[in-house]
Amino acid sequence: MLRAVTKTLITSPISAARTMSHCSLSGKVAIVTASTDGIGFAAAQALGKRGAHVIVSSRRQGNVDKAVSLLRNDNIEVTGTTCNVGNTEEREKLVKMAVEQCGGIDILVANAAVNLFGNILESTDEIWSKILDVNVKATFLLTKQVVPHMEKRGGGSVVIVSSVAGYQPIQGLGAYNVSKTALLGLTQALAPELAQSNIRVNGVAPGIIKTRFSSVTRNTRGHWGNDCFPVF
Repeated sequence: MLRAVTKTLITSPISAARTMSHCSLSGKVAIVTASTDGIGFAAAQALGKRGAHVIVSSRRQGNVDKAVSLLRNDNIEVTGTTCNVGNTEEREKLVKMAVEQCGGIDILVANAAVNLFGNILESTDEIWSKILDVNVKATFLLTKQVVPHMEKRGGGSVVIVSSVAGYQPIQGLGAYNVSKTALLGLTQALAPELAQSNIRVNGVAPGIIKTRFSSVTRNTRGHWGNDCFPVF
């Protein structure tokens, strides 16, 4: 059985001093990317149960509809939309929806990622571009897009989902491992800059959790293939 191990990365004394308490999040608006399943859904559910209006997203409308229904059954205030975070226009649509329909943005949980199974030296330029664009570049660009809206509300919180693979590479996930290490650096770089705007930046590094996304780690064929390319 796979064990769930979670490690929290506190990036600066400033952010550590302002770690979110267990107070109500009533009136707050939280965007959680890749949030119709797995870790993202659990994060949206936890924020919603504390009173936040959560905005969930996925590339597939059917997944969005299912997640919205489940969260509403928990009496959570939720809005859902399709969003491929690797696409500039779709990121803009996500942010615009939050501002226009919910009044602003207070929290961003950057959870979306792609992974591939295979030996690192077999990875192509296309594979590197895909993984770094979605896992790292899109995380930065979405954070940059939400910051002005957080500043208008007096501050906010950004949570970047890295992985234990960022500290200890998982065999067969070479480029993914590197992207998650990059997210640790991104978190550390953003934290002191955004602290000046009263925006906390923290990273979480989950271990291997038994979700659909992590199923690629159970592939033992040792080669690249489209069937080993889950995107959420």
